[in-house]
Amino acid sequence: MMETLRRGATSKFAALILFIPLIFAFALWGIGPEWRSGGSSWLAKVGDAQIKPEDFQRAYQNEIEQISQQAGRRITPEQAKYFGLDQRVISRLAGAAALDQEVRSLGLTISAQSVIDAVRSDANFGGLDGKFDKNRFDAILRQNGLSEQGYLSLRRREDVREQLTDSILTGVAPAQTYIDMLHKYREETRVIEHVTLDPAKVVKLAEPDEAKLKEFYDGNKRQFVSPETRKIGVLLLTRDSVKAKVEVSDAEIKDAYEAAKEKFNVPETRHIHQMAFADKAAAEKALPDLVKAKNFVEAAVKLGAKTSDIDLGVLTKKQMIDGKIADAAFATKKDEAAKVVEGMFSTVVVKVTDIVPGKQKTLEEVSNEVKDELQSSKAVREIATIREQVEDDRSAAKPLVDTAQKLGLEFKEIASVDRAGNGPDGKPAIASPDAAQIVAAAFGATIGLDPDAVDLTDGGYAWANVLGIAPEKEKPFDDVKADVKTAWSEAETRKELGAVAAHFVERLIKGEPIAAIATEAGAKAEKTNPITRSTSPPGLTPSGVQQAFSLPKGAASSALTADGKSRTVFKVVEVAPATEPTKEQSDKIKEELTRTMQLDAYNTFVGALQQRAGVQVNQVMLQQLLGGGQPQ
Repeated sequence: MMETLRRGATSKFAALILFIPLIFAFALWGIGPEWRSGGSSWLAKVGDAQIKPEDFQRAYQNEIEQISQQAGRRITPEQAKYFGLDQRVISRLAGAAALDQEVRSLGLTISAQSVIDAVRSDANFGGLDGKFDKNRFDAILRQNGLSEQGYLSLRRREDVREQLTDSILTGVAPAQTYIDMLHKYREETRVIEHVTLDPAKVVKLAEPDEAKLKEFYDGNKRQFVSPETRKIGVLLLTRDSVKAKVEVSDAEIKDAYEAAKEKFNVPETRHIHQMAFADKAAAEKALPDLVKAKNFVEAAVKLGAKTSDIDLGVLTKKQMIDGKIADAAFATKKDEAAKVVEGMFSTVVVKVTDIVPGKQKTLEEVSNEVKDELQSSKAVREIATIREQVEDDRSAAKPLVDTAQKLGLEFKEIASVDRAGNGPDGKPAIASPDAAQIVAAAFGATIGLDPDAVDLTDGGYAWANVLGIAPEKEKPFDDVKADVKTAWSEAETRKELGAVAAHFVERLIKGEPIAAIATEAGAKAEKTNPITRSTSPPGLTPSGVQQAFSLPKGAASSALTADGKSRTVFKVVEVAPATEPTKEQSDKIKEELTRTMQLDAYNTFVGALQQRAGVQVNQVMLQQLLGGGQPQ
């Protein structure tokens, strides 16, 4: 189903599915109770429209989730703020508000029936016969986590916005001259001969004497210094440590269970089959064959249905999109004769082949789960209370170690840690996923001036104070002589390698065959096939390819290898201009450039709407939402 979206990315549905989660994601995400108290205030204003704190929170959390998935790891609140995600989300929400405001001022609207008609005619939802397929519609929405009403609501808002923006974007297209120029630039090809030098074979260094090493040491002393280290104390208030001390009574567990009993209800599920028809008459015509058939699926296939569209699988009633069909399916007995049901978008014949009754989990079954949730909830409140106590002690200039002892918190004294978070042994000095943030805070303070609390990723806090500072210092020459020799050898090798490469380049330009160069260098000469600027042939880095495309035929140069330890000498031996673009190539470039130009026009238009309406941001509220207290 998603492949259909990729193939039809220019269609209405694909655009909606692919871009609305980025632009209006806040409409689809839940909101934590800790933000609801701010619901009566505004975070930003765009003209008369307000962006509520909860709208921002939903969009911001969704942004973090998406970037975390792309990065393959959870990004921290500090990283999110560093990359400006908060400003990006506010800008996005402000743009949407500005468009909606302009839509209202112009009186633009679209009827619900128009949206339904558009859905029915959308090719993405068509079956093999090209007509609207309700099963396909349901499947695509289910894959994208959308309810029927949710999708229709989003589509209606998007359609009316397009009434506004289409007038700006229609007619935006690149000139043919620009298309031809880009094609020529991209499709020009070159053939490149190249050889990668082996430093061990082409560079011979004499053994340096002590005077030479001492001279190198004196000129590069910054390479041979002991980094600044600090002795720090760290007080840790972690979620797990607080949660472990939280007591929950049996009575509390029972009360919580009773209050959330519905949550522990395992709903009834049914294995449902259905076949969709264009109208009721067609369904009733096929019904006798489906009723008398021993195998519903086989009978439906014979009538022209696809196997994948017949079996809806095992579903709860809430998982079914169409309420009418859901009511009928869950009122039907197992293996009862199939019946005709008129749904919202299509008429279907439905049959239930299996029923698993629902079950209410008992208190005994979920006691540990309820207890864990209660402990987690209490831990959040307890952490806030303890933090206040710690801050009171800090305001009274009490040592962190004394506060830790009084409150029963973990305190660590780190004898020596550098900016990278490592101890003298080169290993991490603090065993915590937030060690980098704690160390950064410590190195941002000084003795007697403690940094603010560090927000931990588990919802807890850490405080650090500086107990001592050992400034960086130069290491004596005699202590680092071996390191100096290694650094000197690397520097000299790079210098000599550059000279050898330059000599070989000069010979290639004069017409000497690259095979002769390769033989002398003890390496292998290679030759590429005709390549374009975007090609990455073996043995040449992207930087080397770009260099080669800046040179005329017969010219030569050299480039660093990917590891930076050697150089590749190369010569351009053939240059072939791009052939005339085919219609497909020209259309592809035109489509690409048109999208870029339309995006620029759209951003300019929305930016002008925002500027005209005026955008105000409540910085105090923003800092509170981001967990940073008052703005600096």
